[in-house]
Amino acid sequence: MKQGDLVTRRSYDNDIVFKIQDVIQRQALLRGVDYRLLADAPLSDLLSAPQLDSYPPASRVHPPWMDMIRSNEVQQMLLPSMDSHGAKAAPNESIAMRYFEIPGKVLHLDGDPAYLRKCMNLYGELRVPAEGFYVSEIKMAEALYRLLPQTKPDILVITGHDGILKNRRSDMNQLGSYKNSYHFVQAVKVARQYEKNKDELTIIAGACQSHFEALLQAGANYASSPARVLIHALDPLCVAAKVAFTPIRDTVNVAGVIGLTHSGFEGMGGIESRGSFRRGVPQFQ
Repeated sequence: MKQGDLVTRRSYDNDIVFKIQDVIQRQALLRGVDYRLLADAPLSDLLSAPQLDSYPPASRVHPPWMDMIRSNEVQQMLLPSMDSHGAKAAPNESIAMRYFEIPGKVLHLDGDPAYLRKCMNLYGELRVPAEGFYVSEIKMAEALYRLLPQTKPDILVITGHDGILKNRRSDMNQLGSYKNSYHFVQAVKVARQYEKNKDELTIIAGACQSHFEALLQAGANYASSPARVLIHALDPLCVAAKVAFTPIRDTVNVAGVIGLTHSGFEGMGGIESRGSFRRGVPQFQ
């Protein structure tokens, strides 16, 4: 077995497909294909999986929630015309006009470059305006001091890799028991210093098994992982896209958007927050 091969682990009943990131002295460093999980295992524990394209182009990625995300997208609507003095015209003088649409803008920081590529492809397919940056978890807080004023997002996604340390499972209430939850919390705090209003900047933070409560207390609107489970690589994107297409006058249905994610209520949670979708007239090219 070599770098790039797809494998499963016999000791875990072959439950998750990994891609071999590196091999060092008969020990493989593994990255989950669909789940935000880094692991290591001896080569003897690995079983080859079908060598499929683990990062297909966006046109082939079609999660079951993709069509539902755009359910709030504004359709053709009619507005009364305005006379030269700005007064509303009589109904028989009205002219039909189309709205133009401005979905919320996403800033996506990811601690994994492969997952970032996968997410950026899907943002493009969903027509969500997004800027993505590969930043190691330990440097995310520092990076946000520069990126937030530079990009001025409506929605911030902070994700990558996390997990409960093997020798700290007996004390899951402490941030020190997690691989990267502390760094995610620090990044959320920096973002909240930049924008305190939770409806002006929606923050989605965390990865697999992250300290859900600490992330919410730091100021996140949505976070992982309430039940300390693995989350799908696209779960944070699912929430971000739903917020981006929910009108600013509406509150995002928390239960509805979490229900769209692959990991569900065990993997993601959050608080009531407004959407960031805006509309205007007249339509322009």
